[in-house]
Amino acid sequence: MAGHGTEEHPHGADRLCAAGDRVYSRAVRRGRVPRRDAEPVPCLLELALLHPDPDDMDWLVPTPPQEVMTHLLRGVYEEVSASRLRVGAAVAAVERYAGLGGPRRQAPAPGEGTAIRVLDGLARIQAAMDEATEACTTEVLTVQPGGIRREHELSEGLHRALALRGRGVRMRDLYTHVARHGQGLLNYLELMGDAVEARTLDEVIDRLILFDRTVAFVPANAERTMALELRHPALVGYLVTVFERLWRLAIPLAAPLPDTGIEGISHRERSIAALLAEGHQDAVIAERLGISVRTCRAHIAKLSETLGAASRTQLGVRIAQAGLDGPPVRLPGREFPTAR
Repeated sequence: MAGHGTEEHPHGADRLCAAGDRVYSRAVRRGRVPRRDAEPVPCLLELALLHPDPDDMDWLVPTPPQEVMTHLLRGVYEEVSASRLRVGAAVAAVERYAGLGGPRRQAPAPGEGTAIRVLDGLARIQAAMDEATEACTTEVLTVQPGGIRREHELSEGLHRALALRGRGVRMRDLYTHVARHGQGLLNYLELMGDAVEARTLDEVIDRLILFDRTVAFVPANAERTMALELRHPALVGYLVTVFERLWRLAIPLAAPLPDTGIEGISHRERSIAALLAEGHQDAVIAERLGISVRTCRAHIAKLSETLGAASRTQLGVRIAQAGLDGPPVRLPGREFPTAR
């Protein structure tokens, strides 16, 4: 229809325009809507949210919300996975070229920043982060991988967090769902009050700390005895985008984890099932979800029992039959507000 093309609806299925949201919501509630109701919102047909009723072509029926969100979240997960690979490739390239040697450049004068700085040793890392903390005025974004946060891990950065809170800086932290079971994290959040907002995911990227969207810190080796301090606007902006996309998918710590909809299968077991369907080994699954290999195998055994699988191969078939071979879905309109 002229005048109602995609130029007026520049969005995806995850962010419908107001008119599209009203029509799609009506279709979900009633089971179908007259075709004329969708004429002002061609985006619903273009995005395959509505399709003709085979029994009556004058009516349109909605694509189930679960099916829509499964498709959307798979795309987001693929983007995040690709982002992790690209960040890793960038770090590897920096290390490779840094090791080639060549003439030494004069060190920058005090106060002059460099786009990428390698921090070797915990003392240098702590000093650089203390400096960034002192300069921070607006917000701190962090990603904390792994499972339950140990007391010493929380206390080592407590002085920086308290200093930030004292200046009115807002903090947003991302953890894995497993971190919800640690009393130390709950104590930390209670101490920080409304200065910190925490959310959790099944799995997150490697550790990331962003100050005022101008400087970022990421690990430079597996032992975390080296770090990269990033000040290049394009790199920092890219990492902010990765964080915000994960934040949209995450669940507030105060909110319960969604029900899987399948009796006897927990949210964690549903996440393990999806990773098993991707072909990952037990150790990889455990690392990505922040649990021990032993705990992971116990959940796999329970999955097998619940789904009636007698072998690992049969378990894969049962997972697919039960629809557990994709990421958990969230119904449209259930996004959580972003703190500012």
